[in-house]
This record gives sequence, C-alpha cells and structure tokens, in this order.
Amino acid sequence: MTSALTVNDRRQAALDRLADKGVRPPRTRTKPQRATRTPSRLRAIARTDGDSTVRRERLGAPPGTWYGIIAVVAVFVMLGLVMVLSASAVTQANQGNSPYSVFLRQSMWAGFGLIGLVAMARIPYRMWRKFVVPIGLIGVAAMLGPFAPGIGANVNGANAWIRVAGFSVQPSEFLKLAVVILAADLLTRRQHAMNHRSGTLYPLAGIAAVGAGLCLAQKDLGSAIVLGSIVFAIAWIAGVPFTPLATMGALSTAVGAAFVVSSQARLDRFTAFLDPDGTKDHLGWQMSQAAISIASGGPAGSGIGGSNTKTGYLPYAHSDFIFAIVADELGMIGAGTVIGGFAMLVLFGVQTALAAPDRFGMLLAGGIAAWFGVQAIINLGGVTGVMPVTGLTLPFFSAGGSSLFVSMAAAGLLLSVTRRIGVRGA
Repeated sequence: MTSALTVNDRRQAALDRLADKGVRPPRTRTKPQRATRTPSRLRAIARTDGDSTVRRERLGAPPGTWYGIIAVVAVFVMLGLVMVLSASAVTQANQGNSPYSVFLRQSMWAGFGLIGLVAMARIPYRMWRKFVVPIGLIGVAAMLGPFAPGIGANVNGANAWIRVAGFSVQPSEFLKLAVVILAADLLTRRQHAMNHRSGTLYPLAGIAAVGAGLCLAQKDLGSAIVLGSIVFAIAWIAGVPFTPLATMGALSTAVGAAFVVSSQARLDRFTAFLDPDGTKDHLGWQMSQAAISIASGGPAGSGIGGSNTKTGYLPYAHSDFIFAIVADELGMIGAGTVIGGFAMLVLFGVQTALAAPDRFGMLLAGGIAAWFGVQAIINLGGVTGVMPVTGLTLPFFSAGGSSLFVSMAAAGLLLSVTRRIGVRGA
C-alpha cells in the first residue's frame, strides 16, 4: 500500500509540475536577440522572424536512464536472436528447411528494428503530434488488411496477418504504437478537462473500443487486452477520475468475457490452464511441455542448444513459448535475468514518465512502459501456466518480425523522451 501511495503521489506531483506546460503564451513581436547558453541539458539557437521562432536542439549529456534503456534493449535483442536460433534450428532442419531460416529472417527484422529505433530516438517526440490523424487512419486501415482476399492470412484461427511477397506482417503490433500516440495526444490536449464526457472520455473510450474491437474481430484476444491496458494506463497517468476509469474497465472486462464464452472451443482453450493434468494431452499440451522444459533447466540450465523439448515436443518453441527454452537452456539464473530485465525496462519507463519535460512525453513514456510490462506478464503467465495462453509474443525475444520491429521502434520513442529530461523550453 505504501509503495502504491508513493507512486500515486509522484504521479500527481509530476502532473502538477506539468500543469501549465500545455498553455501557450500569446505571441508577441520581439527584436532578434543573440542566443545565450543555458546550463540545461538542451541548448537552443533561436532565430526570430516576426511572429515565428525556429528552434534547433542541441542536446547535452543524456541521463543515466537513457543508457539503461539502451543496455536492456541491446541485451534483449542479442539474446533473443541467440534463443531464436537455438529454438528453431532443429525443427526447421527436420522440415527440410535451412536450420538458419528463422534466425536469418529474425536478424533481418532486427536490422530494420535498429533503423527504426535510431530514427525514433533522434526525431523529437513532439513531432508525432502533427501526424496523429494520419497515424490513426493508417492504423485502422492496416487492421482491415487481414480481411482482404489474397493478402490476409489465418494462423491458428486468428485472421491477424498480412502476407505480401513472402513477408508476414501483423498489423496489431503497429496499432499498439499508434494507440499510445493517439491517447497521449488526446489527453495532452484535454488536460484541463479530464472529466469532460464528449470532449475527453468518449473519444478516449472510442480509441480503446476501435483498437480492441478490431483485434477481437481478428480473433486476437491477447492484443485486445494489451491495447485496452495501454489506454487504461495512459488515462490513469493523465489523471482521469476513478469513476470513468472503473466504468471503462468494467465494460472492457464484460466485452472480453462475452468474446471468450461466445465459442465453446475458445472457452475451453482459455480455461485449460485451470486443469493442467486433465488437459495435458490436448489443449494443455503446450503448457505441460513448457512446464517440463522449465523444470529441466535447474539453476544453471542445460546450456545453449541443450533443450530436448524444442525438438518437436513443444509447439511454437521459437515464438510464443520461447521463454520455456530460455529457462531450460539458461536455467533459473537466465530466466530470472530476463524477468528482471523487463522489470528494469518498465522502471526506466516510469522514471522517464515522472521526469518528462512535458505532459505528452509523460504519457508516451508511461504508455510504452505499461505496454511492455503488460505484454510480458501475459506471455510469461501463459508459458508458466498461471494465466491463459493468448498467443502474445514476448517482446524482443519471440520470433516475429512485426513484434521485434515495433518493440524496438517503441523503445526508440521512449529514448526520445528520456533524452530530453531536464530540458528548459524544449
């Protein structure tokens, strides 16, 4: 309780600090003045032409959080590539493919992700507010792609992929990043009207409903849960009152429950984790084999390449259930390190949100931290058998180009906010 109150107090203190940042002073004509150096992390050279001011950033030394995020993401991506190779090589060879096929494809997406991370980190994060409408429209249009004949693909009963020229893309991954930007922009513009229904609450609920609804239409419950959690977290950080938040949470839970019980097969699969012994021969096979894999690791693990369950016993060992292979081959030490790494990444995101130079940056950082935290919890919960299996990837680890690319791009956006902590007049 004490820690929760402390976090809430710090959140409120940060909101109070940023309360007037979104209010622009009236424009006045001033004479051109020579730029002066400031002791802040950001120095700007300003050129005033009439009523317009052009400001170019000169960023100083980044804070320690910036280096921490880079370190965690770099370790995750490199370790993820190693584990994808280890988990996929045998099964790919048994299928007559190159044992490096999945690894090479994941490495290619890691290269694209590095480009996206660097680009997002270098672009001032406020720039994205100019493009919220196109971002939203593109996100919705992309989610309709899996239903288009010829390019839509059905995998494990979910119409959630687009396949073009040999590439598979999951639009819901890109929608998560779009929802973070859209919700953060809305609650920045409406910072003085958090309880206004038509201006704030209904549009916010609309963002969550459209995003999660499109995921449910694709039969992708896991992504719907993550999208709803992102909006809920950003709303809480922004200071939306408790009653609207509780109402949104109750309605979202009711819709999710209705979706699950609408199909007996879906309900059986969703509740299989409650009876691991009775379902281990069918619906609970993955969880059963994952448990065996995790238990086989012991404290130090069987070593890279030493897992036996990845040879065909554990389906999707290189994607959704890659954490079981991590625990098997790297042991309790490696598994604990991965869990601790996600905890650190979320902590860095929270620290960035609390120290952000403006409200938009605060909501972006908080939304991204919630995204990584919730998705990791759902994936790890499913692999360890304490939560239903929803088919969500483990960010930075699971094989899947869309997930890896978007996760790295989101980390770059978080770095862009972190880089500007402590600036004056950013």
